[in-house]
Amino acid sequence: MAQRELICVDKQYYIRATSTRIDDRTLVLKQGETFAVFDRFGDIHSIGRDEHGIYHQDTRFLSSLELKIEGQRLLLLNSTVKSDNSLLTVDLTNPELTIDPERWGPGFIKTTVLPQGALHIFRSKLLWKGACYERIRLTNYWPCPVGIDMSIDFDADFADIFEVRGTVHKKKGHRLPAQVEKDRLLLSYIGLDRMLRRLSIVSSRMPDSISNSRFLYNIALRPRQDWNLYILICCYTDMGKKKGSVPVDHARYKCAVDSAARELKHSRDSQCRIFTSNEQFNDWINRSVSDLHMLTTETAYGPFPYAGVPWFSAPFGRDGIITALECLSVNPELARGVLAFLAATQARDTDPEKDAQPGKILHEMRQGEMAACGEVPFGVYYGSVDATPLYVTLAWEYFMRTGDIEFIKSIWPNILAALSWIEDYGDMDGDGLVEYSKSHSKGLANQGWKDSDDSVFHRDGSSPVGPVALCEVQGYCVRAYLGAARLACILGEKELEGRFYNRAKEIRETIEKAFWIEELSTYAIALDGEKRPCEICSSNAGHLLFAGVVRPDRAERLSDTLMSPSMFSGWGIRTISDREARYNPMSYHNGSVWPHDNALIALGLSRYGLKHQTLRIMTGLFDASIFMDMHRLPELFCGFIKRPCEGPTLYPVACLPQAWASATVFCLLQAALGLSFDIKRPQLRFCHPVLPPFLSEVQIRDLNVPGGRVDLDLQRHANNVSINVKDKEGDVEIAVIH
Repeated sequence: MAQRELICVDKQYYIRATSTRIDDRTLVLKQGETFAVFDRFGDIHSIGRDEHGIYHQDTRFLSSLELKIEGQRLLLLNSTVKSDNSLLTVDLTNPELTIDPERWGPGFIKTTVLPQGALHIFRSKLLWKGACYERIRLTNYWPCPVGIDMSIDFDADFADIFEVRGTVHKKKGHRLPAQVEKDRLLLSYIGLDRMLRRLSIVSSRMPDSISNSRFLYNIALRPRQDWNLYILICCYTDMGKKKGSVPVDHARYKCAVDSAARELKHSRDSQCRIFTSNEQFNDWINRSVSDLHMLTTETAYGPFPYAGVPWFSAPFGRDGIITALECLSVNPELARGVLAFLAATQARDTDPEKDAQPGKILHEMRQGEMAACGEVPFGVYYGSVDATPLYVTLAWEYFMRTGDIEFIKSIWPNILAALSWIEDYGDMDGDGLVEYSKSHSKGLANQGWKDSDDSVFHRDGSSPVGPVALCEVQGYCVRAYLGAARLACILGEKELEGRFYNRAKEIRETIEKAFWIEELSTYAIALDGEKRPCEICSSNAGHLLFAGVVRPDRAERLSDTLMSPSMFSGWGIRTISDREARYNPMSYHNGSVWPHDNALIALGLSRYGLKHQTLRIMTGLFDASIFMDMHRLPELFCGFIKRPCEGPTLYPVACLPQAWASATVFCLLQAALGLSFDIKRPQLRFCHPVLPPFLSEVQIRDLNVPGGRVDLDLQRHANNVSINVKDKEGDVEIAVIH
């Protein structure tokens, strides 16, 4: 009898020291509204708050999946997700097994022991259209015929994503009796939201034994013989099409593989390609391209990058906007999809439970049971103070990248509504600044991108009394008003143009007067409800560089603060200085390093001509990517100082992959090269381009620009970068400003 690896004592789970489950690394797949988190064996184990599972529309459908031979878990040889994220593959072998020769009759193994490594078990999985396809192939490399039992155990808990994260689900819905047929299993659940959720598991071979939690196969294998099995796991609701009735076989599996490959090829062919002289940097780029494709879901309004797996695989306004801004130079279609989706979901009424007011841009949208029942407020939630000005900023930047004035006209009412929200609702006390204050007990206490409860504080560590005005939000508003003024000019709205310019000027002057802290050479992270500055050194101030609102004489002082040892860990800029009262390098927002945060700061430094600092950030994050599994930058990592011959310390529950972290590399390249677009000429412009020492050459292919397309070769020199036009279509100028 196999020894149990999991032991339950007083409703607490314990793992044996000899168990392979002490390896906590996971493998992730996502497609559309479905994602899956497996262990390296390709199994799923639901232990406590473990995130393993197959999820669909914010619900974990499959919570347990385990493949065994003769009742024992297999030994891992290797597992990986393909570089394009299309397929998860696992190579396994058997442990030493005790076999009953009498059970299988003459001709089969005569010994009672099958040695370790006699069998090879290959698993491959992919997600496609709400279903998980799996192929299992057994090969006998023992010189004698072998008879074994293979079992696959299943369970479904239909847990809401917030329940998996640890939020208490006060009451559960109703689990229906399992339906067992000759080659399939149907598990169903009716939630408190009255939604029927079903999980169908179909086998290509009829199991020799089937129950409501197990498929069992009696397998006889001659030497060198293969045995193949295909499993189809479908997630659907009573609003969706029932997929489980369709049989599964090799042809259906291959069709799913081919369809996923075609979609990936189409996505890659539609955007530019970047190659460099550094293979590790190429790995980082390729992983980022693949992760962004995987995280992007095609909505009714166009592509939208879901924030991250596992906890944030949903539309987030701020995350989608920043991701689109980061990769706007290489993939402007993503920005168009984000703008269209957020225009369609823009708030039109006041609803305190949703933190909604007319014109406000979506923070988060969820489809799970707890959101539908109001246990969490995030079904359609607007508790984000920065998404609205960032939306207007993205609209302007998208126009400057593409010249797509017809699309801008289609969302112009949404842009005006967003600006009206800034003035009518965002400015809560009439002082000209945008503030936030939680309007519902279940909403977010802090509503900037650092939305932890403890992420905004005074120098002594005390929490500010609201409403709170974050420094970077005021910068976003300036950039939004300037962009809107320019769009108003193009659209012939002269009165609006002048009003928007004046509004931008007023906010910019207020930032310099109210937020600048002379003794710290930085801007306060926020003002509290009494307009007292929260005088701490934070990365938030760096976003004012991105917004372009910092006075030139203060920009270099601010950059020195951001790049000082107390802020810059060697891997990147910390969220706050290590001298602050709440500093903790292992915290979520108070001392960690966030790649997207650093990318926006680098872009701001570049715009002020501070290219040396830009390259330091780029180098730190590149060095970090080398140590990361699959060269995949996580949502964040710990803020410990960079130590020789060691990699960065990981944050244990960071989303991986995560959209705005994946887009970081494109933003950093744009910052280093000073890349911008002028749609009037049209012109592709490089302002004081530089490259770090580890990149001697960069090739850019099929870069679409208004009026044409270009192929470029870039060469690093001691003090500048030379740019050679390899190919060009259309009347496009290439301008280099040294």
